Amino acid sequence: MFSDLSATGIVFVLLSLIIGIIVHELMHGVVAYWLGDRTAADAGRLTLNPLASVDPVGTILVPFIAIVYLNTLFLAAKPVPFNPDRVKWDEYGAALVGLAGPATNFVLALLGAGLYAIAGTAMLQEFAVIFTAINIGIMVFNLIPIPPLDGSRVLYAFAPEPVRRVMEQIEAAGFIAILAIFFAAAYLFSPYISDVQQTILQFLLI
Repeated sequence: MFSDLSATGIVFVLLSLIIGIIVHELMHGVVAYWLGDRTAADAGRLTLNPLASVDPVGTILVPFIAIVYLNTLFLAAKPVPFNPDRVKWDEYGAALVGLAGPATNFVLALLGAGLYAIAGTAMLQEFAVIFTAINIGIMVFNLIPIPPLDGSRVLYAFAPEPVRRVMEQIEAAGFIAILAIFFAAAYLFSPYISDVQQTILQFLLI
């Protein structure tokens, strides 16, 4: 759906990305705070200020290129810091912090679908569809269990020790490694990821 965007559609994509990412990252920090970790709060990251979460390359440039040229979604916000050793319930608490982001994007997608249902103009419907699709994309992408994506926090909570060590090594490799892994995965698995996103989108916009 991203291959033939109008100028207005591009603006809607950027706006939806910024909203989806900011609220996603905020809720990571909020849930961590609820579970006893003040790291994000002390760093001033419990805020809706986009400058706190937006990274010019990972949040704007790379997603835009991925959407326009690969017809898929990749994004990397400036991550909200949290200390998994400070949250309740150890790795299970960390898994809840990880799930908070994708769950938030699912709620935003539901709101977008609700807006689509009541939209009175074609432009508002276009925004609602894009907003819903972007948030579904953020949710699905972040649930992939590859560090440092949110799904890896869930997998880590239940994985055996050898798998945990491999995940720690991947996460330690940093952003360039995850970028390389993503584009390799996008080439191999993007049709399946797109099918999941499209199925959820069609279900919500019935």
